[in-house]
Amino acid sequence: MSLSEDLAERLLSEIIDGTYPPDAVLPPEAELAERSSVSRLTVREAVKQLRAQNVVRVVRGRGTYVNPPDRWTALEAVVRAASRSSRASLSERLIEARRLIENGAAELAAVRRSDTDLTELREHLAAMRVAADAGDTEQFVQADIDFHDTVMRATGNLFVPLLFEPFGPLLAEGRRETSAVPQIRINAIAHHEEVLVALESGIPDQARRAMDTHMNQTADDYRTHVVKDTGHS
Repeated sequence: MSLSEDLAERLLSEIIDGTYPPDAVLPPEAELAERSSVSRLTVREAVKQLRAQNVVRVVRGRGTYVNPPDRWTALEAVVRAASRSSRASLSERLIEARRLIENGAAELAAVRRSDTDLTELREHLAAMRVAADAGDTEQFVQADIDFHDTVMRATGNLFVPLLFEPFGPLLAEGRRETSAVPQIRINAIAHHEEVLVALESGIPDQARRAMDTHMNQTADDYRTHVVKDTGHS
């Protein structure tokens, strides 16, 4: 990592942590250079990187201002900022994002999946059953993630599996939270079975509906068994 990249990363972390909230102005170039023991050119390069992600904006004659996260254009930075939100709010947003992408992925996978894809899906589902019986949350979570990853790869579109890559750690954390609840594991297995049957059928609309129903189940179970029972906010 270059000096400018390192400084850009530190500034982004301070922005996400609230040191510089939305619409706050960053310290002057000279102050940042002295504080970080770098040249003013390095500071300019760091700010340029943040501007390229629309994290900050430069107002001529006034300084460099922080933009609100909903205006940022770098997905990884947005994910990092979102992780500072309340757990319940973050989980709801992730489910919304999953619904938008995974419903379409299931629809496409229904007509493009190979026999190998279906075999892998059956293996992941079997692993989920074994893990549920053993009460092994980590194994269950991994098998669940592998199932959905296989669906996205089965679309035959190289871009689709990459869409959720920045969300990986957040998705895994959310699944650990829900999969620790036995009833949620039972519900999840039943809905994964329906998704598999729909993909086997090769009928796009059926696959989309099955995945959408699974997303509804995921959201309902989170509200019922996690938010309501534990008082998460």
